[in-house]
Amino acid sequence: MRRSRLRHLGLAGLLVLGGLTAAGTLPASAADASSTSPSASSDRQPASAGLLDAMQRDFGLSRAEAEDRLAAERDATGLEPVARRAAGTAFGGSWFDADAGELTVALTSDAAPSTVRAVRATGAQVRTVEHSARQLDAAKARVDRLDAPAGVSSWRVDHSANTVVVDVVGSERADNDVQNFLERAREAGPVTVRSVPSAPQTFAAGTVGGDPYYTGNVRCSIGFSVHGGFVTAGHCGRAGAGVSGWDGSYIGTFQGSSFPDNDYAWVSVGSGWWTVPVVLGWGTVSDQLVRGSNVAPVGASICRSGSTTHWHCGTVLAHNETVNYSDGSVVHQLTKTSVCAEPGDSGGSFISGDQAQGVTSGGWGNCSGGGETWFQPVNEILNRYGLTLHTA
Repeated sequence: MRRSRLRHLGLAGLLVLGGLTAAGTLPASAADASSTSPSASSDRQPASAGLLDAMQRDFGLSRAEAEDRLAAERDATGLEPVARRAAGTAFGGSWFDADAGELTVALTSDAAPSTVRAVRATGAQVRTVEHSARQLDAAKARVDRLDAPAGVSSWRVDHSANTVVVDVVGSERADNDVQNFLERAREAGPVTVRSVPSAPQTFAAGTVGGDPYYTGNVRCSIGFSVHGGFVTAGHCGRAGAGVSGWDGSYIGTFQGSSFPDNDYAWVSVGSGWWTVPVVLGWGTVSDQLVRGSNVAPVGASICRSGSTTHWHCGTVLAHNETVNYSDGSVVHQLTKTSVCAEPGDSGGSFISGDQAQGVTSGGWGNCSGGGETWFQPVNEILNRYGLTLHTA
């Protein structure tokens, strides 16, 4: 077993979000990894057999289809910032079209012909819309200033629908407070209302078995290694709180934490623990090396690793969503996915290919019946605390 082998080797611990292979040792590429950024571009790295297996399982794809999709998503991720710059003020948003395998960029109807040509020249497909991304973001910002009742789950900009989408718990839709909120939200700009089955909640859990980290009686999951520690969810612990590992040994201390409004934190490590650029595959897939943090577009595939439900994959559904958790905590700028999660998965890593995306915040549903989960983007955490992602 991995733990008994660690003791036999005399290692105090390993911060990898777990980073061990099935044999209980570090993959050579992780053990020898430089602490500097990789010289090779991530799009030159072939997809692992385990990742392809997970894509086939969770998306119902053949192996060739999974390979093609991952390649197309890598291309779209690199293309998006180029197409965005070409669109200028006419930019209405972008998303990955999984069926076509292409990036789609929305442009407002008043876009100059030269702008349309410039965007198409990047290789992106073009769709004409009424509202610019800036207008939609402004409308969402106005909704952010409203006081949301418990029956309102979340809200976000949906670029493909060219509107702000407000999710409401279906059983609460007729509630007077919900109706008043929706009336004020519609005054903010273009708003569409969608019903969801239940309210979101964070995914921290009480102390149980597994391979987690612990803060008091709360169990969460490690997100990504940074130089000097790891990042995770803010609701898992406050600054100054001590952290212990799966074996009960001391890892380190929360150096910074923000929740609500945000949901991020970072923990410094010591006492024989160290960091490596790996996301644990839990035997479902091979452990994944982290090579960067390029943002995956809406529509791209994404996978999550957590100490309760281990490895699951889904799709990026929205960026910059505001979530109203069932305890009344409102968190901004989260990314929504179709990946399931359960208590104890909080703080765990979201990764697209070999690119770190964020740390698990919360959601609704479970991994038996399905659901949706949000994560706090990792780049925001790195920028907030001046951290450097540990990459292979």
